[in-house]
Order: sequence, then structure tokens, then C-alpha cells
Amino acid sequence: MRFLGNIEAKMDAKGRAFLPAVFRKMLQVSGEERLVLRKDIFQPCLVLYPENVWNEQMDALRQRLNRWNKQHQQVFRQFVSEVEIVTLDGNGRFLVPKRYLRLADIEQDVKFIGMGDTIEIWSNAKAEQHQMSPEEFGEALETLMDKEEE
Repeated sequence: MRFLGNIEAKMDAKGRAFLPAVFRKMLQVSGEERLVLRKDIFQPCLVLYPENVWNEQMDALRQRLNRWNKQHQQVFRQFVSEVEIVTLDGNGRFLVPKRYLRLADIEQDVKFIGMGDTIEIWSNAKAEQHQMSPEEFGEALETLMDKEEE
């Protein structure tokens, strides 16, 4: 499953949004019915995980953590407890709880960004603020790709 591109949309007054059709089709093809919504760890956006991707992430994290280590347990608890299970209605809409909208500073205008196996939901204004300039992006990509060849 590869979610790609970015699509601008609007949330209604109740905090509902239509998942863009291109992303809905990908979920249908893969047989996914539920999504997991979480605030991003690093950025002021929300992340939608198809349930199987979420489960893989959760398993990968659990394998790296020791159940008998207090800090590891706190990290795992915080990672898995700050989520919301999301299902699309018959029209492809889903509800974003108000606390998540506040966490990501989302009001009405949003941007859905495909991130490969997940979908980010940004406030339109914040999405622009967190983009690299074309020059920064080129330099960062060059540095990353040079490291791969070493």
C-alpha cells in the first residue's frame, strides 16, 4: 500500500472529513476497514495508520522494548494509549475527536499527505510552515543518498 501526494480538504463544524477518494480506494483494494489515528510524535499533525500498518508498528516497537523496564513500559503505554480507532461511514467520512484537532491546531482547512504506508493530516497553514525550501530539500536528499552509496 502506497499513499502518495497531497490533497486539500475541509473539515465540517463537527470535525468530520472525507478521506480523499484516492486514499479510500487504496484501503478498499487492500481490504482495510479500520484506521488508527494518532498525533505524530515529532510534527504538529495527525497520522492515519491502516490497521495492519499500525499493528506492524506496534509489534516492532514492542520487540525493541523490555516489559520489565519502567521507561520502556511508559514509552509503550504512551504510544498505544494515545490513539483513536477510526472507521469510515458509507460516504467515506470520519470523525476526528476535538482533542486531536486541538493537538494539531487544525480548524477547517486541512491537507492530507500520503506518506507511503500512512496518511498525515495537517492544518493547511502548518503544512506549509514545515516544508523544507527546495534548496534545503535538494541538499538533504543529496546528503542522504551519498551516505547510502558509501
